[in-house]
Amino acid sequence: MRGDPDHPANFGRLCTKGSTLHLTAADSVTQQTRLLHPMRRPARGAAPEAVSWDTALDDTAQRLANLYQTHGPDALGVYVSGQLLTEDYYVFNKLVKGLIGTNHIDTNSRLCMSSAVAGYKATLGADAPPCSYDDLALAQTVFITGSNMAWAHPILFRRLEDARRTNPAQKWIVVDPRRTETAEQADLHLALRPGSDVALYHGLLHLLLRDGHHDAAFIDRHTQGFAALQARVQGFTPSETARLTGLREADLLTAAQWFGRDTPTLSLYCQGLNQSSSGTDKNAALINLHLATGQIGRPGAGPFSLTGQPNAMGGREVGGLANLLSAHRDLANPVHRAEVARLWGVPDVPATPGRTAVDLFEAAADGQVKALWIACTNPAQSLPDQATVRRALERAELVIVQEAFLTTATAAHADILLPAATWGEKEGTVTNSERRISRVRAAVAPAGQARPDWHIAADVARRLAQRIAPERAALFDYASAEAVWQEHRETTRGRDLDITGLSYALLDQQGPQQWPLREGQPHGQARLYEDGQFATPDGRARFADVPFTPLAEPTDDAYPFSLLTGRLRDQWHGMSRTGTLGRLLGHEGEPVIDIHPGDMQRLQLRDGDLVRVTSRRGEVVLGARASDSVQPGQTFIPMHWGREVLRGQDSNGQPMQGVNGLTLPSTCPRSKQPELKHCAVRLAPARLPWRLTAMAWLPQAEALAVREQLKPTLDAFGWACLLPFGREPDAQGRVGLLLRAGAAQAVDEAVLAPIRQALRIDGPSVLVYHDLQRHQQRALRLQRDANGRDVLHAFWLAGDARGESWLRTLLEAHDPLPMPGRHLLAPAHRLTQASAPRSPQVCTCFNVSEEAIRTELSRCAGRVEERVQHLQERLRCGTNCGSCLPTLRTLAKSIAPQPLTAMQR
Repeated sequence: MRGDPDHPANFGRLCTKGSTLHLTAADSVTQQTRLLHPMRRPARGAAPEAVSWDTALDDTAQRLANLYQTHGPDALGVYVSGQLLTEDYYVFNKLVKGLIGTNHIDTNSRLCMSSAVAGYKATLGADAPPCSYDDLALAQTVFITGSNMAWAHPILFRRLEDARRTNPAQKWIVVDPRRTETAEQADLHLALRPGSDVALYHGLLHLLLRDGHHDAAFIDRHTQGFAALQARVQGFTPSETARLTGLREADLLTAAQWFGRDTPTLSLYCQGLNQSSSGTDKNAALINLHLATGQIGRPGAGPFSLTGQPNAMGGREVGGLANLLSAHRDLANPVHRAEVARLWGVPDVPATPGRTAVDLFEAAADGQVKALWIACTNPAQSLPDQATVRRALERAELVIVQEAFLTTATAAHADILLPAATWGEKEGTVTNSERRISRVRAAVAPAGQARPDWHIAADVARRLAQRIAPERAALFDYASAEAVWQEHRETTRGRDLDITGLSYALLDQQGPQQWPLREGQPHGQARLYEDGQFATPDGRARFADVPFTPLAEPTDDAYPFSLLTGRLRDQWHGMSRTGTLGRLLGHEGEPVIDIHPGDMQRLQLRDGDLVRVTSRRGEVVLGARASDSVQPGQTFIPMHWGREVLRGQDSNGQPMQGVNGLTLPSTCPRSKQPELKHCAVRLAPARLPWRLTAMAWLPQAEALAVREQLKPTLDAFGWACLLPFGREPDAQGRVGLLLRAGAAQAVDEAVLAPIRQALRIDGPSVLVYHDLQRHQQRALRLQRDANGRDVLHAFWLAGDARGESWLRTLLEAHDPLPMPGRHLLAPAHRLTQASAPRSPQVCTCFNVSEEAIRTELSRCAGRVEERVQHLQERLRCGTNCGSCLPTLRTLAKSIAPQPLTAMQR
């Protein structure tokens, strides 16, 4: 897998997730994880059975028609994804709003960028990010807020690093409660209190106005509503803003000076602003700063929302949300509804807004929505308040899952499973954050019987139309993805995102293009609002007079800790694809919660101790890790750890639902985006003294299937996690599988025996020791190498899992054992004496550990960039995707070179 060096967004750079796509598309992975043919469950709780496409499509259409005719169109709900192509999105939107006659279609993009949409529309008049990636190099101040770009947008972060290297005077301000890898690189880190963003922006505007760093002429000519906002921010003095945000007054003054005086300023923001019950207000308050300083429509300046999914922008373009229509039309506008009805050839489009993501599943849990059609997303992992989501999936009379992967938590609830083509298997377009449309081309044929999502939706639509509106069946007679796109293109004519000058042929010939690109124009528009005219009736931007509101769920005596969520560097969403590779788990291989060292000490926790994290909605158990990246009273868990990885029973005997079993369903009243970034929790040591650690090399063609086989058995434990490990398959084509578990008391042998059997830690090649009195088991699977020496291929430590670190080192080394294998059956405390913590992986691309980097840094002096260059030359780390470069710089700053010995001299 290589990046396209001519693509204007990445110039050939790929992050770790992109550079490993060919591995997750390998036959060995596909055959074990992909949904390869249509399936139907004969009854709830029964195993799904393979059926033909015709049977699956007819059954889907008939069951939808039955519910439609019995309960009406609003009994049907569709939930799609920002990972769909624009053509897929368009057909689904037309099917739901134009054929079924309901607006109950929403997308997981609701979870990532709907507050950005609402913020842009409230201030600038249209959902159109005004900036271009070229502005990264033209900015003098970069204001990064609510985004850990170094991990979440690593290729853009590489471009930003390039910009600062070219212009060392460029200043970076990073606003984040945590000291992330992005914050580590900042000239100024504003570690504000969670949820205090609006107070910060109002406080900065107060200083900009006080010190004359605003643009009065721009405000007068191009905006309205300034007086009300000016009156509001008078109360956000430096001392009051410092009190509300927890920041120093001096840092606030520095930030305001850099933002307003050292122009141009570019703001980059993402989920930290959007995923909030006041997400729209946070977006709008940030945009206020740009309007007040006139820093919009200029090179290197503007408010730039970074979308969280590859085609969230494309979904916005086709109106793929419950409150939107095609080409940025508003559902509430009767003229817009009439335009879309005419374009689609239907009598009308329903006027009532549809149910948004959280509301849709709450309605299904309450029995109001009878059918859920879920495409290319995994709500049983990603939505907040997983208990409600589980009730929705159980109560709905029909659950259709259109998916590439059979292994997602949502697929387990499906009555009908429709196999979809995935990236690299289908044709279409996507739009990135800078409004740039790229062609997507199939590299390989779809796996098994999978079909493109638009094709499946159109097939169902034709069959459904024959049952409920035969005259509309022909509306879905598309011969190709290009035919869909051409219809979408026509809906944009005369709109702010007009792409009537584009075609597949032009994209193929000239490469990706930015919109708008109207018919007759030679190229698209890189930067919007350069003339000071905004997409409002009078052409003026609106200042948003928004209040500062407290967190939806503040901490209290019962739940005294703030839980923050975010991303890992090498993982994507629910890990249905990236979680199949041990390589991508080398950097962060197991679920942990980061806790401030002072809180760890107060709670009498050590690194690796299990901690029970409880919110008002659920609980999860995972390992504790001391980290000064979080402040006292705060904790952090990555968003990826769901039931695909974490298992076990909570203290009420119910299955644990992962991190989103904890999160809050409260939503922003305007954007309806849920507050996934913060909730209140309490922490307590998890009393699970009986422990199990098992690691095994298994045939590559079987390991992921074994993982799926074992998942249901793990709910018998109080806590368990099951993950791949290992950078590459070994010489014999084997990959690693790691199981950790804990329980309050010894687990019955009837539960353990099938697990050992699945991991192949039984049979004649296995050495076994049982201590029945202490309820301990130790087992080793050994294999002789060509020279007759024992090599460790699997181990099992049950009851007392100490000593696993040394055994893991021996297992992953693939080297002959340094002693007879039977010696490794020694009591765990003796193995512990010989063990040492494994050095964490820093570079995924070349499997470079922190220990190797520290050793190399101890040998070289010089400036930070010179030392990083030395690491790149000697170890190759940071020379491929570059995702580890922030860590390399941090280590290069913190590790001093050692004096040379006399012999070295």
